[in-house]
Formats: sequence, C-alpha cells, structure tokens
Amino acid sequence: MEITGSAHSVRTLTKNERFMRRLKRHRWFYIMLLPGLIYFLIYKYVPMWGVLIAFQDYQPFQGFFGSKWVGLKHFETFFTDESFLMLFRNTFILAIYNILFFFPMPIVIALMLNEVRKEVFKRFIQTMIYIPHFVSWVVVVGISFLFFSTDNGIVNSMLAKANMEPVNFLLSSDWFRTIITSQVIWKDTGWGTIIFLAALAGVDPQLYEAAKMDGAGRWRQMWHITLPAIRSTIIILLILRIGHFMDSGFEQIFLMVNPMNREIGEVFDTYVYSTGITQGKFSYSTAVGMFKSAVGLLLVVIANRLAKKFGEEGIY
Repeated sequence: MEITGSAHSVRTLTKNERFMRRLKRHRWFYIMLLPGLIYFLIYKYVPMWGVLIAFQDYQPFQGFFGSKWVGLKHFETFFTDESFLMLFRNTFILAIYNILFFFPMPIVIALMLNEVRKEVFKRFIQTMIYIPHFVSWVVVVGISFLFFSTDNGIVNSMLAKANMEPVNFLLSSDWFRTIITSQVIWKDTGWGTIIFLAALAGVDPQLYEAAKMDGAGRWRQMWHITLPAIRSTIIILLILRIGHFMDSGFEQIFLMVNPMNREIGEVFDTYVYSTGITQGKFSYSTAVGMFKSAVGLLLVVIANRLAKKFGEEGIY
C-alpha cells in the first residue's frame, strides 16, 4: 500500500492511481510491448471475427451481415460426411507420430550438445542443425524427390546396385507417414533445441560438481540433475505441442499427397484448402477449421490440468 501526502494530510492511493504510477514508472517497457500487441491484435484477434461464417451460408457479395444464418448446418454436414473419419484418422496418426518421434529429438540433441566441451565444435554443430529450419518446404520436398524417386533417385540407385528391387516411396501408402515424419525431424529438430539449450544454460554448475564428488558419472548426472532441471520446460512445450495436435502442416502435406496415397495422406488442413478455396465452400471449410481449433483448445486444457495434477506449473 502506498501512502502520499504530508504528515498533516495522509491519503491512501486508489487502485487506479497505483496503476497509473506503475504505468508511468515502467512506460518504456510498455512501449516496447506495443509492436507485439498490435501484431497480435491485427493478425490474430481481429480475424477471429471471421468464424461467424461457419454459422452462415456465406456469400462474399452479401458480406457477414447479409449472408443467411444456418446455425450448425455445416458442422452436421461435416460430421456426417464419409470423409470425416478418414480425415480424423489420418490427422490423428500423423500427430501421434510427431509426438512420439519428433518431440523427443530436440531434447536428445540438446542433451548431447550440452555434453560437448569444445565450444568451436559445439557452435559449428548448432549452426549446421539450425539451417534446415530456414529451408522452404518446397525445397525439402524437392530434396525428398531427389532421394526417393524411382527414376535416378539416390536411394533406389543404391538398391539397384545391391541387386534389390526399386521401391516407389513417393507413391506408396506404406512409406508416406514415415517420410512426412522424417522431413519434420530433419527440418525442425535443430531449431527446437534452442529453448532446451537455454534451459540447460541455467542449471547450476555446482550441482554437477557435487555429483562428481559423490561419484556420479555423466549418465547419472544427466538423469538426476539435467533432466529434472529442464522438466518444467519439457512439460510446457509438450502442452503447447498438444495444442497444435490437429495441425499437420498444410504446405508439406499438400506437396507430398498424390492420388496414390491420398487415402492416408489427406488431412484437415488440405481438406480445408480443397473445399474452401478450390470449391468455394467458405462457410463449410470455416466450420472444419473451427472444429480443429476447438479440439486443440480442449486438448490444451486437459493437458494443462494433468500437468498441474502431477505437480507441474502448466501454462496458466
């Protein structure tokens, strides 16, 4: 509680006055926040107004207020569509692949880099594994074609030299999910290590020294000191990853899907594009996108509650 005034006039500051004083004291910090706040306001919150068309038969020339309201019609159509189960299955399996195979990789690489003592070698490795993140998905898919094409592809050329039959990786449904997950791992694992390396940098070195004096080797130090130190970071990033559970990545899937693997490759993201853009079903595709967002929000709430139940802080 702040007190203002002389000895003859003592007055307790009101809540608004305390707020204005803090605002004035830290004004430069709030000014620095403005660009980020404006960005999220314009590109994240204002466009949310567009979800209204999920409950309308939206016509571009009639606008939001002139289009006919149809309630949950588009949601009912989507849930009863024969493609719903296929889309849900494909998206769910790819999401599980990402959680099981991709999410642990940045942690493993960060732990390995943390054990490297030569700074020059460590920085070189970090630079090399960060680079793929800045490569376009178009380029990544192009590289995949060079490796796995049946015509002069590197992998099939090696199989031919070993007197083995060529494998049509790009058209095979059996290899689609493996290739998609491998592309994600190659492209984003290095970038994902940044947060974990930052968390590892905050671990007190004295803990390692004490463990060494007690006879703990590198593995025991990692298990009993390093992992517990970054556990909260792992939990928070896992919750955020679960929030994007239904986001399989439009560009990557769109470039990799073809008529031969569409049955297991078509996901919600590509379906929204094909129905909303190419067929002009704006309201229907918005309903599909809204369903995805609702599932993501629900999963975040559940994961956050489970984290708190097991003694972690969670994200809110």
